[in-house]
Amino acid sequence: MNLAEFHFIRPYYLLALIPAGLILWFTVKNKLSNISWNTVCDEALMPFILEQGSSSKQHWSILTIGLASLLAIIALAGPAWQKLPAPAFTNDAALVIILDLSKSMDATDIKPSRLARARYKMADILKQRKDGLTGLVVYAGDAFTVTPLSTDTQTISNQLTALITDIMPNQGSNTIAAIKLAADLLQQGGQTQGQILLLTDDVKSADSGKIKTALQQHALSILGVGTSQGAPIKLQSGGFLKDSAGNIVVPKLNSTKLADLVGNGRYQTIRIDDADIEPLMAQISQASSSQSELEAQQLMTQWDEKGIWLLLLVLPLAALSFRKGLLIIPLVIGLNIPQPSYALDWQDLWQTQNQQAQQDFKNQQFNEAEQKFTTPEWKAAAQYKAGDFQQAAETLSDANTANGHYNRGNALAKMDRLEDAKKSYEDALKLDPKHADSLHNKKLVEDALKEQQDQKQQDQQEGDENESGDKQEQQDNQQSDEKQSEENSDGEQQDDQKNQSDQQKPSEDNDDEQQAEPNNEDTSKPEEQAEDEQPTPTEPQAINQKPLDEQQQENAQWLNQIADDPSGLLKRKFKYQYSRNKNKQPQGQAW
Repeated sequence: MNLAEFHFIRPYYLLALIPAGLILWFTVKNKLSNISWNTVCDEALMPFILEQGSSSKQHWSILTIGLASLLAIIALAGPAWQKLPAPAFTNDAALVIILDLSKSMDATDIKPSRLARARYKMADILKQRKDGLTGLVVYAGDAFTVTPLSTDTQTISNQLTALITDIMPNQGSNTIAAIKLAADLLQQGGQTQGQILLLTDDVKSADSGKIKTALQQHALSILGVGTSQGAPIKLQSGGFLKDSAGNIVVPKLNSTKLADLVGNGRYQTIRIDDADIEPLMAQISQASSSQSELEAQQLMTQWDEKGIWLLLLVLPLAALSFRKGLLIIPLVIGLNIPQPSYALDWQDLWQTQNQQAQQDFKNQQFNEAEQKFTTPEWKAAAQYKAGDFQQAAETLSDANTANGHYNRGNALAKMDRLEDAKKSYEDALKLDPKHADSLHNKKLVEDALKEQQDQKQQDQQEGDENESGDKQEQQDNQQSDEKQSEENSDGEQQDDQKNQSDQQKPSEDNDDEQQAEPNNEDTSKPEEQAEDEQPTPTEPQAINQKPLDEQQQENAQWLNQIADDPSGLLKRKFKYQYSRNKNKQPQGQAW
């Protein structure tokens, strides 16, 4: 506790001590005034009329009232000596970044190119913007919004790689259109004083006055991209960009002209280190606070008020100031003696059982809802949602409404008791012939029963065909065995004759065996090579994977058809917007 900082937040409440003191003084004067009872009563009767010790009790009552009043007034004044931790200020100011995507940004006087270096700087700026609204606009012959004002700088960072000069539907250097679009974004976001950061290498001289008018109350800062020497613009097809006269275009950075455009902002020429963006970010941060210094001071001087704790002392003093307040002592002592005869749920004080069950049902806590519902229909609905179809059907066994029979049919259908489900739907239609859900589900159940019957008949027919086929197969096997035995006997006779002829020609067989040996060696080599060339067993990994169903395969095919080309998406978007722009302005140059 720092006594040097002790003060009252609302010191004017201490003036209440004056009327409180006057009231207490008059009370003491009236209570303790020495009224002469001798004038109205006999002196011998005084001990029997006046209560003994009444004077001390009056002193105690007045003392408690006075102390309670003093503590209450001090509590109202708000004693404090410790500051509360103040929340940090959030940067609510908006920043719109404008990036030039004209062909001159492809010049390579700074490596790897002007556009690539500008994207790097934009990434650094987005990393430093921890809060606040940020938007992105690109332009060439016309201006387009890449991202509107948002606190999600990561989304803008993800778009940077897609920003190339080829995505623009028409080339040129329409800076005024970009400034107007940025001002519109700030106005739509409710930002009367916003910041605009322009990354470009040049601005047409004719647009200088128009730009200052379009800025309105917004501050413009410029980061000049390029060098005063310039460099030619390389084309993807080869060679360099040329003007109408056939001369190679060499765009140069005009720092003086760009510096003249900034009013309340700042101009910096792009550099390798962070010495260029640090002054720009300092300028943006300095103008970001939308609150006055008085509001900031009020926020920082929030104190931890301790007067509320004094009221805890006022309560017992206020109770003791009355005669009946003495009962608080046995009441406090006996708080632990009585035991509750039943448990009382806190929610029961505010909601009925059905209301609590309805809340559990909405939160998908179906088991808890089933325990709390008192109506059979809702209890069965909770059981159905919990997957206990058997219990749901039993709960609705005594249903006498169309919805009750319908819900019971649904539970039975889930258990594949289609006949019982059909009967429940029919009972519902007896009570309500126009019950559309029962008519629909009854037809589904009838179709399922018909399919089961057809499947059963088909299985029976296939069983009969299989039985007749087995008999035919046995007959065919018997005939083939008899035929095979005859062929074997004929073959044995032919082998005997052949063996006799082979014995007569031993020399010819030896020659054949010698000629066959080289062939055996040759045939063994390809087999060994085939074994060596077999692929390693990597296929079982794919076998263990679950096959995709039809819908998943279709989705995968569609996803594979989508090209991962953010630049192409932006290009088509800008081309569509440009085709719908009725105020197209022709540009005098294509870079």
